[in-house]
Formats: sequence, structure tokens, C-alpha cells
Amino acid sequence: MTLVTGAGGFIGAHLVQDLVSKGESVRAVDIKPQSEWHQVFGEADNRTADLREADACADAVAGARRVYNLASDMGGMGFIESHKAACMLSVLINTHLLQASASADVERYFFGSSACVYAAEHQTSPDVIPLREADAYPAMPEDGYGWEKLFSERMCRHFTEDFGLETRVARYHNVYGPFGTFDGGREKAPAAICRKVAEAEVLDRPEIEIWGDGKQTRSFTYIDDCVLGTLAIMGSDLREPVNLGSATLVTIDDLVSIVEEIAGVTLERRYKQDAPTGVRGRNSDNTMLKAALGGWEPSTTLRDGLEVTYRWVRDQVRARRALAVG
Repeated sequence: MTLVTGAGGFIGAHLVQDLVSKGESVRAVDIKPQSEWHQVFGEADNRTADLREADACADAVAGARRVYNLASDMGGMGFIESHKAACMLSVLINTHLLQASASADVERYFFGSSACVYAAEHQTSPDVIPLREADAYPAMPEDGYGWEKLFSERMCRHFTEDFGLETRVARYHNVYGPFGTFDGGREKAPAAICRKVAEAEVLDRPEIEIWGDGKQTRSFTYIDDCVLGTLAIMGSDLREPVNLGSATLVTIDDLVSIVEEIAGVTLERRYKQDAPTGVRGRNSDNTMLKAALGGWEPSTTLRDGLEVTYRWVRDQVRARRALAVG
């Protein structure tokens, strides 16, 4: 049996979908009531539990051969910059899951980390040099969320060294796609931009607010590539944390332009310079990933991934609009 935590969230739900489609026995666990899960799959053993509690972790892990820990209290930059303590409390989940997994003789344990572990000094320019795994040290990650992820990476390492628990760690870079959070404050840039463009299209309001000056850069990883990479890393011999992200760098303005093209609109851009924007530039160096996975790296183009994402978000915006006007 395979345990997926954070199964009611964005990445977790897509991972559960992939596993059950292959006929695997999956236990899916999330803190939210199932009515609030992004997706629910009847083939899985779906449970609601607070994995910050040690007993809940022991119950969740019982009988599992593999554990994918994707559970954390997180969101986009607006959320993590204003909820640092809440983000850091996710360390309880990984700590208790590692302890439970070691006690239950779990064969392999995966931890979903983040590019937010990287030191800010390497991310001060939009023309950023792609981040290598070694750039996480000397440590100065994103305050709160990044520190929790980096500490949890070290926990995985030491559980391997001290208790023989095989652990794998992927540093996710800006994952996006359908069936994710697109409003409410926890959404990330691609989903937020898709929602804003969809609202402009549906409401015939030809303007968009962009956080920052639009020149900050990122790489964005489509969810299908994220799931495929997660499974491949779990099955690999790679014990060190590894980047899992697209190596295609774009500005936020570029991101907006692509979504405008998909929607067939051109919007007046208003820049909110005092909004949270995070580091100035971030990109993924996939040298280690490709060496471990036979040359594989995320390959879905941003245009293709955003087309699927935008059409899903627009459908949600239209549905909500229809309910509002009744």
C-alpha cells in the first residue's frame, strides 16, 4: 500500500489519481474535510487526519510500503510571507511521519520540498543563474516556509543515516495546472494570473493587477511533469535533494502575455509595486536530475500547460459568476 499525505491538495490529488489509475492500493490523507479536497478518488482509502499529531501519523502509515509526504500549510508568496509560523509548524508533520515510517519499516519515503530553500543571495537578479542543489548552502532560505523545508530535508537525510529509512527529496519549482487553488490568498502566480484574465474576459473588464513590476522571473512546472518526476525520483537511487522544475525562465509579464493570447484579450496592466513578490529571479538547474533519470526533465511547454490551466480556471470563474447572478 502507498500512503499519500496532502492528498486533498493540488499536487497530492494529481499523484493519487496517477497511482490509482495504475491499479495501486492508495491511502489518501489530508487535514481538510473531504468536501474541501481538490479532487477525491473513490478507489483510494480516503481519510481526514491532522498529521501534526504523532498518533495520526502512526495510524496513517500502518501497512504502507511507500510514503509520499506532500502535506504542508502553504500557499503563494502572499500567504507564506504573512504566515511564517504556520508554515514552520509543518515540520511536525514530517517529523512524526518520519518517526512513524521508521517504526513501521516503510521501504521508501518521499518528501516534497521547495525551491524556497535556496539562499536569497543567488536570486537577486531577473537574469538569475539556474540554481544548483549546492546553492542551498550556506543556508539563508525563504523565511518561515523555506526554513521548514530545508530543516525537513535534513531530517530525511539523518533518518536515512541513523535508521536506514530510504528517503528521497524533490525541490519543486512553481508547480501549476488544473484542479489547484486559484483564489483566496493561497494561489500561486500562474493560477492567480489565469483567474485575473478569466475575470477580465468573463466580466468584460479589460484590466489586470500585477504584483511587482512584472520583470521578476521564474520557471514554471506543469503538474503532469511534476507527478512523473516525483514517481521517477522515488524510484531512483538519488539520496540527495534534487531540483524538479522547468528550466525555461520567463518574466511575470511574459506569463501574462501568454495567458492573454490564450484568452484572446489584451488588458491594461496595473502594477502593484508594494505587493509581495519574493526573490527577483529563480530558475532550475536540472543537471543532477537529468543525470539521475537518464536525461529526463520536465518538457511540457509553458504555453501548452497554461492553455489547459486557463481553460479550467475560466470554467470555474464562469460557474461562480452564473451562481452569483442566479
